[in-house]
Amino acid sequence: MTDFRQKALDYHALPKPGKISIELTKPAETAADLSLAYSPGVAEPVREIAANPEEAYKYTGKGNLVAVISNGTAILGLGNLGALASKPVMEGKALLFKRFAGLDAIDIEVKHRTPDEFINTVASIADTFGGINLEDIKAPECFEIEQQLIERCNVPVFHDDQHGTAIVTAAAMLNALEVQDKRIEDVIIVCMGAGAAAVACMELLIRCGAQRERIYMLDRKGVIHTRREDLSEHKKLFANNTDRRTLEDALSCADVFVGVSGPDVLPPQALKLMKPNPIIFACSNPDPEIKPELAHAVRSDIIMATGRSDYPNQVNNVLCFPFIFRGALDVRATEINDQMKVAAVNAIRDIAKLDVPESVLKASGVNSLKFGKDYIIPKPMDPRLLKSVARAVAVAAVESGAAQIELPDNYML
Repeated sequence: MTDFRQKALDYHALPKPGKISIELTKPAETAADLSLAYSPGVAEPVREIAANPEEAYKYTGKGNLVAVISNGTAILGLGNLGALASKPVMEGKALLFKRFAGLDAIDIEVKHRTPDEFINTVASIADTFGGINLEDIKAPECFEIEQQLIERCNVPVFHDDQHGTAIVTAAAMLNALEVQDKRIEDVIIVCMGAGAAAVACMELLIRCGAQRERIYMLDRKGVIHTRREDLSEHKKLFANNTDRRTLEDALSCADVFVGVSGPDVLPPQALKLMKPNPIIFACSNPDPEIKPELAHAVRSDIIMATGRSDYPNQVNNVLCFPFIFRGALDVRATEINDQMKVAAVNAIRDIAKLDVPESVLKASGVNSLKFGKDYIIPKPMDPRLLKSVARAVAVAAVESGAAQIELPDNYML
């Protein structure tokens, strides 16, 4: 672990601090180049944009630029460590945007005293970018922040901790249910955790067919039920009229466990309470709610997923957010709506059913992958994600009215 810590520090520090930089896209070698790049030539696109703001997409990098913005109040699993401490994570997000979708991304860390100050800051700079990715903002403030920014900004705003997690979880869940021969409309789901990711995951699963009354959500005080008087507005959406109070109560005869909470909170013996062929998504990072080896030792009929790359079925946001923004920006979408999210879900899950390219097997360090219990979701290095997910999102944006331009000819074909 000490060796890995030093490797991580060296990776970020050497040979040049940080993980991203800015590159030039135009020549700047001669006096003539500079006269076009800056004064006096730059005045011409300025006039064009002043006359028609949409021309910013033609004459600047706006249409390929994402802002990755945080206040550092919920950094990974480390908590509220402040805006500046979140910078390595936001740079990492920018790296992933560039690596997987060719999008330029700039990290912005915002110090503020109130959510309104954060909202006003982001809204004031939003027009610089083609899209805004919010990251590592704690609940419940994240709900208000995202909603206010969606209403105030003319570019898509996407809180990845909520919706990216939900999209990948839904894609993996629908495939797991298919493998286990279960219908999403019929299953009982236990959700351990009641924060931003948990709420978003359950809401998207409901949109995909899950029944709200069959979902039991738990927070630190146990099952969220209708007789509790300490519930936030978002928790009230999942208040069940039930006598179940503990995790064990909720798991009795459940089909699915989704963990977005903390490490080692699911006792192995509790799995015996679940129905045959259960599905366990233990997505707390870096340590899951239950270690896969412990779960498999108790139940041989489970499908197990985690957020880790060293186990099968990694639920990883990188499977969606670069490609969602790619599709959204390419049709100048003003939002990322539910239709676009569901389109991403279906595109991701479909890839897992295709033959896996040799390049993906090599990058994953395995000899074979086939749709089934140990392969319900694509690997992050699968090159088909870009074309499939971006196109699905772009088409959904056009069909739902979120796009400002039509789909380009032969887009991602």
